Amino acid sequence: MKPLSEKRYLVLDMPTEEDARSDQRRLLDALAAEFGPVEIPLAQLQRLYPLCRTAEGKLTVTLIWNGERWRLADLERGDTTAWHYGLAVDLGSTSVTMELVDLNSGTVVAKESMYNRQTALGSDVLTRIFYAKDNPSHLEELRQAAVDTLNELMGHLTEASGVDVSRCAAMVLAGNTVMTHFLLGLDGFPLFLSPYAPVAAEPGFLTGAELGLELAGLVYLYPSRANYMGGDIISGVVATDIARSPEIRLFFDIGTNGELVAGCQDFLLAGAGAAGPALEGGVIRTGMCAGPGAVERVDIRGEQVTLQVIGEEKARGLCGSGIVDLLAELFLEGIMDFRGKLLPEASQRIVEAEGELAYRYADGEETADGKPLLFYQSDIEQFLATKAAAYTMVEYMLKAIGMTFDDVEKFYVAGAFGTYIRTSSAVTIGLYPDLPEEKVACVGNSSLEGARTLLLDRDRLGEINEILEKMDYIQYGAIPDFVDSMSAARAVPHLDTSRYPSVMGWKREREARQAAERDAAQG
Repeated sequence: MKPLSEKRYLVLDMPTEEDARSDQRRLLDALAAEFGPVEIPLAQLQRLYPLCRTAEGKLTVTLIWNGERWRLADLERGDTTAWHYGLAVDLGSTSVTMELVDLNSGTVVAKESMYNRQTALGSDVLTRIFYAKDNPSHLEELRQAAVDTLNELMGHLTEASGVDVSRCAAMVLAGNTVMTHFLLGLDGFPLFLSPYAPVAAEPGFLTGAELGLELAGLVYLYPSRANYMGGDIISGVVATDIARSPEIRLFFDIGTNGELVAGCQDFLLAGAGAAGPALEGGVIRTGMCAGPGAVERVDIRGEQVTLQVIGEEKARGLCGSGIVDLLAELFLEGIMDFRGKLLPEASQRIVEAEGELAYRYADGEETADGKPLLFYQSDIEQFLATKAAAYTMVEYMLKAIGMTFDDVEKFYVAGAFGTYIRTSSAVTIGLYPDLPEEKVACVGNSSLEGARTLLLDRDRLGEINEILEKMDYIQYGAIPDFVDSMSAARAVPHLDTSRYPSVMGWKREREARQAAERDAAQG
């Protein structure tokens, strides 16, 4: 393990008439053999006296690697090498997660999450971009909201662990390009307007004080590749080792946008497009984010619907994984056809409501407000359009590199949505390609994992530069026939069913079971 920061206990000789070297020189000479030239900031230089003299030269130094040289981050009296911590952060547009990591053992000591305070100024990044456009005071509000969120999380970690988090020498932070811009106090409007060039893509290392953080050490901000290919995705690429793999791997982060990276140790191709609101339940009438009361699992057998609800509460609505399950079950049960159309003759649970057909997936006695929960025909159409975009992104990427799904060694799905979804359900509706389950890996918060990976292995800094250099970026919005290419992918699982032999097999099995149950009931 080679963390970004190192601690060393030193015993320095005291000055004498025969050896009147400065405290600065004594310190540099003691570190030179292992660390080479070390940068000593003025703030630390000012602490050398009287600390060196009163401690009789017995000091612990904390150094942080900034990619080029070591920098002195802290001086402490005596041997404090057992106390060595760092912070890993995923700066999301909706929520922010921070981990306190023991840099001696590599273990996560504590973890805290909270909503990004920027949500009070805009529920999505586009709203915030326009809120800050040409308005320095609004931009400062957004910057301060991000800083306050991070400082509050550090406070929570201090309370939870008993560790004074403000003394940490290193923080690694990964966020999308917009979030990084706002944290730096940079206007995000250029990211929205052609040619979509960021103001800054590689901010690198900054002091906690420069960012307004209550942190003594340095902060490394993961770089961005493009407007919609931010540091959170580069962090995910590091976490999944795609750039080290000899085989083709796909990395798909499903959130507000869908970001996709395909490649191996020889090349990387990346692209991004709108994907997430429907996938996260955002545009479904009874949709909601994953939380207490959200339906996360659905099983249908005839007229019997079995729900799994987060928190074991009464149902309030569907989150993303519940939507995928419900769609898959409706299709396999023959209640919805390949076009996504509900078939009234197939189930007594199909009703007419608000001028359209809907499927009643929860009865009043199962819900929090005592009213049935419905999944509308328009909900289905909205979701299938979104899943078609996600599938077409992957398909287009593979065509661009001359590969097929058969060439894919691993398909990583990141984001909260990918963490809880049933792979078989995602394959059934055509959201995922028809890959063997062992080839699909749900990696959860890969942005946070990549931040922790770098925090514990400074050698990955060089790899990040290599990733940026060999990554080619596609703007899906600039592809003339992209929308047309989505048409076939709107079908369930796809208009070309030969691409989904597993799903067709599951469909036949379900039909055989239904036939057997009908025969048993009649005879």
